[in-house]
Order: sequence, then structure tokens, then C-alpha cells
Amino acid sequence: MVPRHILIVDDERSAAEAISAQLGELGHEVVGIVATGRDACEHVTTAAPHLVLMDVVLHGAMDGLEAAALIREHSHVPVVYMCDSTDAATLARLEQGQPFRYLVRPFSTHELRSRLNAALNDKASTRPEHELEHGFFAVTLDLLCCLDFNGYFERLNPAWEETLGFSREELMAKPFIEFVHADDRERTLAQNRAVRAGGKALSFENRYLCKDGSYKWLRWNAISHETQQVIYSVARDITEAKRVEAERDELTQTLRAALAEVRSLRAILPICAYCHRIRDEETWETLETYVSRHTNSRFSHGICPTCYTREMEPQLGPMNPS
Repeated sequence: MVPRHILIVDDERSAAEAISAQLGELGHEVVGIVATGRDACEHVTTAAPHLVLMDVVLHGAMDGLEAAALIREHSHVPVVYMCDSTDAATLARLEQGQPFRYLVRPFSTHELRSRLNAALNDKASTRPEHELEHGFFAVTLDLLCCLDFNGYFERLNPAWEETLGFSREELMAKPFIEFVHADDRERTLAQNRAVRAGGKALSFENRYLCKDGSYKWLRWNAISHETQQVIYSVARDITEAKRVEAERDELTQTLRAALAEVRSLRAILPICAYCHRIRDEETWETLETYVSRHTNSRFSHGICPTCYTREMEPQLGPMNPS
């Protein structure tokens, strides 16, 4: 994740300091901790944070929602709300301030990371100079992502939700490797290390988990940005191509087996049951002729004991030594 300047607005100092520690774990810099909505508006002007973490309930004349509305009037700084409950009345007020993101206390560092990413992505999409980029990012059929060097998705386009079924928030809340098929994780991590070291991923393939429990094959191209500590990647769903390829391989194996069987059948020699001549193309030949013509063998004739007893002895009669 790219380091950002964050303003914390919370009238409970201990809670604010705990959040500041979480932001430090994520590599962000806290540019201020203030306790009132008015101080928050002033600090946004002087400190120019990239994002404000705003407690909904604040002491004083202005609560967090009112302060966020004033901030949006004068700047494009995104606000992520923090609240202790999500009752119907609170949600109704939050929905009036679109676009909104909120965290329910207590929240984990992973949840904090996910909400910050989503809010900062919303901010990027509202900048005029990024309109073309954001439009392409939103409508392309390929899966585009920014993956920070810590192993979390920092930005994902809508194609991820359509392909895998998970929301982008769900995908960004966990390390990316948890969505990779167990059999593909070792080589995926090896490829990730190579890209972080300055290499490239070209047509790298692995399987990603879908929300329904199935897996889809993805083919990746990726490159890293050392300064930003981010890997920029594009992936394409090749599940159908893999299925067709597997069917083609199975058909090829079947055809090869059939061809081998035909060749085996062709190796069987047709031989007459009576005269024992062999058919070679259109003619019938004696065994000696056939073997002599197809090999370098030469024949010497003799009589085996069985034939001698059956054929020769009846003709010669019993041998009488006297």
C-alpha cells in the first residue's frame, strides 16, 4: 500500500492513539489527531491529508457527519466514518453522505486497510485527470489489480466481482495468497518474489477461489513499481480455454490409442488353416517364401520327433536290428 497522510478525528484520545498505531503498521503517517468537527475542518485545510478517519459521535456543536459534509464542500478529501453501532438511524444518516465508507468498532487492521483502499480508490475516480483511466479500469473485461508488497490487494476493478463472486472489499481484506489454490501457492509465491525483485510475470497461470467454492484458472502478466511498493497486474479468465484444452488432449490420447490398435491388427498375418500358406497382399505364399522375402533368414530342413513318429515310422515300418 502506498503511504498516505491520515487525519484522525476522535474525542477519545486513547482510542485515537490505538488507531494511530494501526495506521503505523500499515505504513501510513498520522498528520494529526483532533477532537472536534471544527478542528477537523481547519486541519484539513492546513495539513492537506489524503484521508480523514472521522468518529460519527463527537462532543461539541458539530458531529462527525456534519464535519464531513463541510469537508466535502471545500475539498476532495475522502472520509471514512467510525461508529460503535450500525443501528437504523445511524445507517440512514450515513447513507445521506454518499460516497461513504464506515468501520464498526472494534475493527481489525485488515478491515482498516480494506476501507482505506476503497475510499482512496473512490477519490482517485473523482479526479478529472483520471477520468479516462478510471473509465477503462471500470469497464475492461480483464482483471486489473494493484497488489502491495505486503501481499494485499490495494485496488481491484469490477471484473473481479463478476469473475470470482467475492466483493472487492472481501478480496482486499485478506492476503491475496488465501484465494489461490493450495496446489498453486508455492509457485505463486515464488513468482511474486521474482516480480518484487524487479522481474516480470508473463503468462503465469494459477487457480483462484470463487465464492461458490469452485476455482477458475487465471493467466497473469505483472510488473512491479519499486518506489510505490506495488505490483501492477492484469489477469484473464482462461477456465474455458483450459477445459477445451483438456478435452482436446483426451481426444488426442484416444485417437493415438485407436491408431496403435489398428497398427497391432495390421501386424496379424492371415494364414490358411489347411495348407498354412500366408497371404501377402494379393498372393498366398508358403511360410518359407514369406519369411525369406521379408527377412534375411535362410532355412535348413529336418524332421522333428513328433513328425518322425507320426509320418516316417508308418512308412519305414518298425526298425528291427536283427
